[in-house]
Order: sequence, then structure tokens, then C-alpha cells
Amino acid sequence: MCTLAYHASQEQFAPSQLLQFAKLAEQAGFTAIHSSDHFYPWSLRQAQSGFTFSWIAAAMHATQLPFSMVCAPGQRYHPAIVAQALSTLAEMFPGRIDVELGSGEALNEMITGEPWLDKESRNKRLFECAQIIRQLLNGDEVTFSGLIKVKEARLYTLPKQLPRLFCAALSAETSAWAGKWADGLLTTSGSKEDMLKKKEAFKNNGGDGKPFLLQLSFSYAHTKKEAEEEAYHQWRMNACSKNELADLYKPEQFDERLKHVTRKDVADNTNIVTSISELADLINTCREVGAERIVLHNVSRDQEIFINDFGNKIHECLNWY
Repeated sequence: MCTLAYHASQEQFAPSQLLQFAKLAEQAGFTAIHSSDHFYPWSLRQAQSGFTFSWIAAAMHATQLPFSMVCAPGQRYHPAIVAQALSTLAEMFPGRIDVELGSGEALNEMITGEPWLDKESRNKRLFECAQIIRQLLNGDEVTFSGLIKVKEARLYTLPKQLPRLFCAALSAETSAWAGKWADGLLTTSGSKEDMLKKKEAFKNNGGDGKPFLLQLSFSYAHTKKEAEEEAYHQWRMNACSKNELADLYKPEQFDERLKHVTRKDVADNTNIVTSISELADLINTCREVGAERIVLHNVSRDQEIFINDFGNKIHECLNWY
């Protein structure tokens, strides 16, 4: 069984818009909703960054679908607060909330004024946070001193069904590390070889039998020119590697770093999609590598057209859905 999730991009749309998109997505036949979690957008052209924990509660109340969200505990969020937020959502909406924990990005985390740690240290901190969150969700009192400090913390509102703690990973190396502690893996789509490499790294290091999720990003419009223009306007960072942008922590810095990127640069590094049948081909490739859920992120600003086209065409394009 493979489910298709609508991606609610907090950095691209106002929370009120995303709430309407989530309701439309449910009506169109999406079977889950996934959300990003940002303090800053990637670009001033995007110009949004609603608080995901607030939004997701409203969206879950307005729909009946399962939800998941990316979250980076450790710097912007103390793990005890993440545990409390997840426990509250899981108590209100049993069995409908999971989270993908990540090591974070400077763009969202450096607002605290704390030093930005190297990747190895951020992973160590993430592991500490995951263990703390698990213990608190289980009802334990937690005291801990490491990269994270907790003193005699305990949750009094506990869920009957625990949310799953997935890991959000970009590389095969991080995927392998995640297999040792995460309930599942969310990673990005790419070539079939790249996706299988990350899946096998996760599976062979403790992740065997655990859910494998893929996020598929693309720019959707009815013409190639429009789809390319939307990708260039909204998702220019696709033309650069994560390492090139890792030190940036303000949207103005991203805009400055990427001002010389061309439309061709972006189009060459983005899935340009002009029909649901084209999207179905990309979905099938993700399904072939064993994705349990595929998160569909259309980076274009015209979400209503995409959602309506999805609802009208997806079942005839995917005979298994």
C-alpha cells in the first residue's frame, strides 16, 4: 500500500491559505497531509513562515486525514516542548500524527543566538532529543545532561497511541545512522539509484521493516514555460547544493547568493511537470523503490489548479491508487 500526501509548504503560503489547500486536498483524494516547519522562508519572494504546530492542530480539526510534519528539536525547540506538543496533538487526534525529526538548518535555528553546531554534533543532539521525546511520551520523568539539558520533566497529558518518530535525512550516511533509532525514514526523491541507496542504507542498519517515505518535489503548470518560471521564482535554491547554502541564515542571504542563478539552472535541477500523467510517472518510480508514502510538493504558487487536476486525473493515471 502506498499513500500520496499533499505537502503544505509553510514558507510559501499563509496559514489560512494552507488550511484551505488541506481541505481541498482531502476532497481531491489525497490520503495524507505533510507540513514543513520554518521560522524564515527561503526567499523574500516566498514571504511566509507560519508556526506549524499551531497550523497543524487547526488543519487536523478541519480534515480527517493523517498528518506528519518535519521538526528540528534541539535549538529552536526544546525536546520537552516538542514532546508536549506531539502528545497534545496525539491525544486529540489518535493515530493521525507522526513527526520527522531532523538536525535542522541554520535558516531556522540560528535565531536563538546559540552557536550553529557542525553536522556530527547536530546529529548527536538530535539523537539525544529523540530519546528524551520518547521517554516523555511514555510518561517517564526525565532528567538529562548532554548537548541538551532536562531537569525532572514529565508530561501529564499522554496519548493513547504514540506518534511515530521518523528521521528526516538527505544523504545515505544520515539514512544509515537513522536506522539505529528512528521509527521510519523520510528522504528526498531523486534518481532510482539514489533512492535505493538511501533506502538500503536505512534498512541495513536497523531500519528493516520500518516505513520508508519519499518527498517528491516538482513545479506544476499547464505549460512548460509557466512551470519553469514558477520554479525559478519560488525554488531557486534547487540549482545549488545544500553544502553551498548551509551557512546562510537569513532569506536575504539566500536571495543574494542565488541572484546569478538562471532559469535554465533551476529547470535543469527541478522536475518540470505539465500533466498529471507526467507526475504519475514520477510517482511510479518512487513506488517502485518501496515508498510507503510519497509526499507531493508542488513548488508552484497555483496550488488550486494542481489540486483540482490531481483530483480529476490521478485515478485514471495510477491504476493502483
